[in-house]
Amino acid sequence: MHTSSFNHAKDLSQRYLSPLKERSLAIFDIGSYDVNGSYKQLFEHENWSYTGIDMREGPNVDKVMRNPYRLPIKTHEADIIVSGQAFEHIEYFWISWLDMVRATKPGGMIFLIAPSRGPEHRYPVDCWRFYPDGYRALAKFGNLELLEVSTDWEPSEYEDSAAWGDTVGVFKKPQHRGFVQKFRDIFAYRLVMLVSGWLERKH
Repeated sequence: MHTSSFNHAKDLSQRYLSPLKERSLAIFDIGSYDVNGSYKQLFEHENWSYTGIDMREGPNVDKVMRNPYRLPIKTHEADIIVSGQAFEHIEYFWISWLDMVRATKPGGMIFLIAPSRGPEHRYPVDCWRFYPDGYRALAKFGNLELLEVSTDWEPSEYEDSAAWGDTVGVFKKPQHRGFVQKFRDIFAYRLVMLVSGWLERKH
């Protein structure tokens, strides 16, 4: 993890979650494997539960994904989902996105940090870079409200961060009737997974 990514996550946690310290929050970190640092310390609070999720066992990983597109999170279980420096490594990130939406409670939020530029770094692949319009498209695709989005267009002052140009966004899930929202979330995720799986078999 580079310094600017950690600082962006720290800023989001302070602005959005500090007012919620009296609430019990279920926080899930997608792509949590500790490579030169993690977000965990930002979400440690007596009323909050933090769960790190990644594709392999290792430091700061509480749950291992057996399928790269199926999160080990129940539908509408997460108050907060945070993911940093993961989406560029996900071949079909739109499936992962809909599964994150499925797992998020109505009224919950997703903090997403991904590079807008930078050299290839394969873990095990490096497929994508993201601009603000990409986050706006994700908000539409998941039927979420985009509370804010920004990109570090100028190089960071930190040597380990200058190359990446973080794009940072906060998404909020609207409040809807429980059953209708749950059905929509599960159906949308399964439909996209089905189509993407068919496309993969075609190739």
